[in-house]
Amino acid sequence: MIAPGPTLETARLILRPIALEDLDGFAALSGDPESARFLGGVQPRSVAWRVMSTMAGAWALQGFSMFSVLEKTTGRWVGRVGPWMPEGWPGPEVGWGLLREFWGRGYATEAAAASMDWAFDHLGWTRVIHSIAPDNKPSQEVARRLGSPLLGPGKLPPPHENSPIELWGQSREDWRARKK
Repeated sequence: MIAPGPTLETARLILRPIALEDLDGFAALSGDPESARFLGGVQPRSVAWRVMSTMAGAWALQGFSMFSVLEKTTGRWVGRVGPWMPEGWPGPEVGWGLLREFWGRGYATEAAAASMDWAFDHLGWTRVIHSIAPDNKPSQEVARRLGSPLLGPGKLPPPHENSPIELWGQSREDWRARKK
């Protein structure tokens, strides 16, 4: 079963709503110390299921959430990328979290760009943020490649209120002007 929502395609990726079959990918993402480092730390499979279910539920409740990202050529689960705005969040976010084996291929940038297009065009968002830990240099580079500058410090809601976070982002107008 797949959560309700659209499927997006890029040159190398398929972005679709979360499905129950994605649990192994979510568990691998949350179980790997490097992949999970900036996503709340290592968590057991049962917590990965809750995170996955929360994201799937957001599709039904909000009409958007992170997409499961699949590699077109292999069908392998790469990670989760897309719009995200839980209660108390500092703004409408497009975020990303990929399995370590897929880092360095440009997949986060490719999937985030498609997600930003969709959020601006279909959700009517006028701005997008990316919540990034100050020492998460690879995600800062993704934000830069997307054209999102550092906006300043931010604050996440509980239980993450004590985690230092920087907000990166841009307006819909800046995004569209950059793409011309």
